[in-house]
Amino acid sequence: MLDIPGWVPFHRLAVVFALLVAIGALAFVDRPSRLTATLRRRFLFGVPWGTLVTIGGVLAVYLFLQDGRSSWYRPIVIPFRAWSYFYPLGMLSAPFSHSSAGHLIGNLIGTLTLAPVAEYALGHYPRRRGSTSFGSLRTNPYVRAFLLFPAGVFVVGLLTSVFALGPVIGFSGVVFAFGGFALVTRPVTTILALFSGRVVRLFYDAMLSPEVTATARPVFSTPWWAQIALQGHAIGLLFGVMLGIWVLRRRDGTQPTAMRSFAAVLLFAVQESMWAVYWFRGSETFVLFRAVGLALVIMLAILVALTVASSNRPIRANAPTGSVGSARRWQVGVAVLLLATSALTGPAIPANMFTAASDDLPGERVEVRDYEITYVEDVPNGLTAAFDIELFGESTTTNTSGVVVKSEQRGIWTTAVSKNRLAFDGRSVVRLGGVGWRDEAVAARDGYVVMGTGTSAYRVFLATENETVLAHKTGPVQAEPVVAGRNISVVPTDAGYDLQVSSDRGTVRGPMPTANVSTTLDNIRFVRHEQFIFAEYRGTRVRVAREETYN
Repeated sequence: MLDIPGWVPFHRLAVVFALLVAIGALAFVDRPSRLTATLRRRFLFGVPWGTLVTIGGVLAVYLFLQDGRSSWYRPIVIPFRAWSYFYPLGMLSAPFSHSSAGHLIGNLIGTLTLAPVAEYALGHYPRRRGSTSFGSLRTNPYVRAFLLFPAGVFVVGLLTSVFALGPVIGFSGVVFAFGGFALVTRPVTTILALFSGRVVRLFYDAMLSPEVTATARPVFSTPWWAQIALQGHAIGLLFGVMLGIWVLRRRDGTQPTAMRSFAAVLLFAVQESMWAVYWFRGSETFVLFRAVGLALVIMLAILVALTVASSNRPIRANAPTGSVGSARRWQVGVAVLLLATSALTGPAIPANMFTAASDDLPGERVEVRDYEITYVEDVPNGLTAAFDIELFGESTTTNTSGVVVKSEQRGIWTTAVSKNRLAFDGRSVVRLGGVGWRDEAVAARDGYVVMGTGTSAYRVFLATENETVLAHKTGPVQAEPVVAGRNISVVPTDAGYDLQVSSDRGTVRGPMPTANVSTTLDNIRFVRHEQFIFAEYRGTRVRVAREETYN
């Protein structure tokens, strides 16, 4: 048996070798390549330079603005979200920033697979009869590839940021705009490109982690569909669709059939989970309206298909010029698409007019430059809508609990770590920063689960490089077991934890027992065994509390 040294990346080499063999075999059988000739007719040297420049720009934002170069998996996120119109840095940076390396890679792969289709439809060379490639800046292929296409991407990204609802972050709005444009101009090619993205992602994962060993363990997670910026994706898709229709009509070429357009849009929308319409109820509870979402994407698909395939004839023959009846049939579809886009973008305008109030945060807090960090429980969320709106029985009014970050200067008020997340992990790092700097604050929790109550007595600490404060502690929590007619409670204090024994004769308190030292209160002896606290009285032994453990 062949003995391969451990330092040889055998699994990665196997994937690369298989890919090279496949490419070589296809090149040999299909020579001369018609694909290469087609790409050269539409692209400068056959390469989608605009796509590559776009990918390079997004990657540069992650590496340098978000400091991903020094911490690839832990970029600075909070200051680069689109918090409000009063924070221009967030509005400008959010559509090109990302919350994690996985988020970045997903959007870059989407760009790599969908943007070339859109760029191919536009082309680096002018297509109008009589125009020359170097007759003007607009028709110059170098300008079109390296300047105009990236400039268009920047404008679309800015639009998805300005009209997005909530503090969004990520390039996915632009990726969906690529998808919408490509679906209108090249529907079948777009679907092939969409699924080729899965192959690219699998190749990336295989290179990154050729072997994966997984074990069962508890995790804290929210539903996957509650992590989708659905409104941002939808407006990006609609922007792309309308741009695609505009390009098709300007060229007055052959439009795709309605069936092709319908099938392509429906497959794209379902694959990209655009049916996942959800709402939130606060306290990390979410509601998914699956049936409503599916109905919406079907209506979207048929609307796009009919608009693309409609003729240029007026709605009513011989209608007076300027009247409603003189409008072109495809223009009716565009008007409906504009109404749908307005309905999606409109609510974002008042929502993005909010900013952090000047009121002080409750409780103890720490500061990092212009940021304030504290811990709260059941307080109104500082970035919810100004007006309470009810829809399908759900409300926009929510309260929040957890580690809150506020910056009045930046208009930021956000729950950076939820109460349940901190209870699960026990410790969480909040990454803060701005252009050219980064810092951290740490939230840590300790506590005791009190038997029979399902609740804990706990404390939360906040720490920076310069200070540590006790930000929160619960009141006494009484255990369910009653020992010799006495109630037992766990009491958080500034210094640690006490036990409290209450009866008709009064109340006494003493320190929580340690591994080697017991505590006796009102003739009840308390001892610790590992993480458990027991009460002993005349041969009776009852467990009253357990120290919290975290994942």
